[in-house]
Amino acid sequence: MSKVYVFTQFGGPEHEELQERPVPQPGAGELLVEVKAAGVNPADWKIRAGHLGTDRQLPTAMGLEVAGVVTAVGDGVTQFGVGDPVLAGVPAGNGGFAEHTLVRAAEAVAKPEEVSFTDAATLPVAGTTAYDLTHQVELEPGQTMLILGAGGGVGLMAAQIANVHQFRTIGVAGEAKRELVESTGATFVASGDGFADRVRELAPEGVDLVIDLVGGGVLRQAASLATEPGRVVSAADPAVVDLGGAVRERNPEALGKITGVVEYGLVNPNVTATYELQQAGQALAAVEAGHAAGKTVIETA
Repeated sequence: MSKVYVFTQFGGPEHEELQERPVPQPGAGELLVEVKAAGVNPADWKIRAGHLGTDRQLPTAMGLEVAGVVTAVGDGVTQFGVGDPVLAGVPAGNGGFAEHTLVRAAEAVAKPEEVSFTDAATLPVAGTTAYDLTHQVELEPGQTMLILGAGGGVGLMAAQIANVHQFRTIGVAGEAKRELVESTGATFVASGDGFADRVRELAPEGVDLVIDLVGGGVLRQAASLATEPGRVVSAADPAVVDLGGAVRERNPEALGKITGVVEYGLVNPNVTATYELQQAGQALAAVEAGHAAGKTVIETA
C-alpha cells in the first residue's frame, strides 16, 4: 500500500485527508515514480474548491508536480529505466502528494545531479509557467517587464529569467516579500491601492510585457500599463483575452529548458517552506492563504 493525499468532496480544506491505496502500476508510456518531493501550487486548492470544474472522480488525489526515482516502467518506455531520478508534471487525479505516483514518460525530464529533489519538484508546474510567460512575447535586453504577483514561486523564477535576459523588471508583491523580489534584481512595487500609479512613475512610457499571476481587478488595472494590449499575458485569468492580451501558451520544451537553467545556477526556485506528507494540509493552507513567499514543497522522503 502507498499513502496519498486526497480530497473527498469539492469545497473547503475540511474535505482533505491522507489515505492509503495500492501502489499504482504503470501502463503503456508511463513511469511509476517513488516521490521524493512534490511542489504545492494555487491550482491544487482551486481544483479542490471546484473553481476548475467539478467533473472529477472522487476522492481525487492532489498534487501536480513531483521529483522522484523511477521504480517501474510501462510498455514502450525506452528513455528511462528503474533507478533513474526524474521530474515531471502529474496527470490530473494521479496525485503528486503521495509516496508513489504515475507520470507520462514523454513528459518527464531526467533530474540533474546538481539539482535537489526539492528544487526539481518546483519546475514541472511553477518553473514551466515562468519559462513560458517570459518567452511568449519577445523582448530585447533593456526592455521592461512587469510581474504581478512577483513574490510567489512562479513570479520569483520569472524575475530571475528576466534578469538572465537583461530585461528591466518591476515586481508587484506584498510588502513582506520585498526582500525576496529585490534579490532577483527586480525593482519592488508594493501591491494594493495605487500600485498602477507607482508602476507608472517608474515606467512613464509604459511596460513592454505584463506577466499576470493574480488576475481579476489587479490584472485590469495593470493592463493599461502595457505599451500595447497584446503584451499582456496571464496564467491566472482567462479574461485577459477580453483586454486584448493572451493566456499562457505551453511550450512542450519548457520543462527541459527551465531544468537546464536551474542546473547551471542561473535560477533558484526559492523554496521557502517544506512540509512532510502528513503535513500536506498545512502546506496547502499556507499556499491558499496567499501569504507564502517563494515556493512551498512537500517532502516525502
